[in-house]
Amino acid sequence: MGIAIGDIAESTLQVTRNTKNTFIDEHFRADPDCQGIVVVEDDRPIALVTRTFFYQKLGSLYGYNLFINRSSSLLMKTDILCFSYETSIIEASEQAMERMNADLYDYIIITKDDKYFGIVTIRSLLMKFAQIQSTIASSKNPLTQLPGNPLIEEHLNKLLSEEKYSVLYIDLDQFKAYNDLYGFAKGDQVILQTAEILKENTTNGFIGHIGGDDFIIVLPDWNFESLAEMIIEQFNLLIANVYKNDHLKNGYVITKNRTGIPEKTPLVSISIAVVNNKNRAFSSVEEIVDYATKIKKECKSIKTSCYLTNDLVKCL
Repeated sequence: MGIAIGDIAESTLQVTRNTKNTFIDEHFRADPDCQGIVVVEDDRPIALVTRTFFYQKLGSLYGYNLFINRSSSLLMKTDILCFSYETSIIEASEQAMERMNADLYDYIIITKDDKYFGIVTIRSLLMKFAQIQSTIASSKNPLTQLPGNPLIEEHLNKLLSEEKYSVLYIDLDQFKAYNDLYGFAKGDQVILQTAEILKENTTNGFIGHIGGDDFIIVLPDWNFESLAEMIIEQFNLLIANVYKNDHLKNGYVITKNRTGIPEKTPLVSISIAVVNNKNRAFSSVEEIVDYATKIKKECKSIKTSCYLTNDLVKCL
C-alpha cells in the first residue's frame, strides 16, 4: 500500500509574507470552503494563514483595526507540517494526528523538489487512509486475518532486489482427511492454531495465508532452520491434542479413497519448503514459486513433519 501523500494533494492560494490581510480577507469571504492560504518565499512554503486563526485575531478587541491593513506576516502560522511528495500516507497520517488540538485540522503542506506543490486537507487524508485500511482488510484471509494473496504477491515482488531472503512455503499434509472425519469447525481450529504458531515464532518476517492450509513466511535473511524446527515441534504438540486417543495410538485414521475404498491415512503433518538465494539466484517471482512447488512435492513424499531446502532434509 505504498501511496504517496502527494498523490492526493490539492491546490490552494499562495501569498507572500507581504500580502495585505485585506486581500486574504476578500479571498476567504469569496471562497467559504477555503480553510487556509499558503505563504511562500522563493517558491518554498514558510507559513500558513488559517481561516480560524485569521478571524480569531481579527475578531479580538481592536483586532480588525490593528491587522486588516497590514501584512499577512502578522497572522500567519510558521509552525507548519510539511511533507515531501513521496512520503507515505501512513507516515503522514501518524504525524498529522500527533499535532496539538489547535493545529489538528490545519492543512498539510506538500513539497516537490523542495518547492511548494500543494496541500492536503485532514478530511481527504482520513478518507484516503480509510480507503487504504479497507483495501488491506479486504486483502486479509477471513479466517486467520493474516495477509492474503494480494499482499503476499506485493512482498514477493520486492524479493528480487534484496541481498538475502528466505521463503518458507508451509502446507498441511492429510488435512482433508482430518476435515472429513472431524468436521470443518475443528479443521478451522487447526488452521487458526497453526497460524498462531507461525505468528508466535516469526519475529522478523512477513507471514501470509495463501488459502486453505497453505501459508507463507518471507524472511530478510537465511536464518530459517531454527524457525522451521520450532514450527514443526509446536505443530506436532498441537496435533497430539486434536485427535482422539485411538487415532493417536494407531498413528492413522481410516478414510475412504476416491473410489470409496477404506484405507489408512496418516495423521496431519506439516511440510515446509524453503527457497532462499544463498546458493542460487532467482530472476523472477514465478521461478521462486516453481522452485518452492518442486520442493513441496518432495516434502509431501515424507510421511512426517519436515522442512526441506536444496539438498537439506530435516525430519522431526
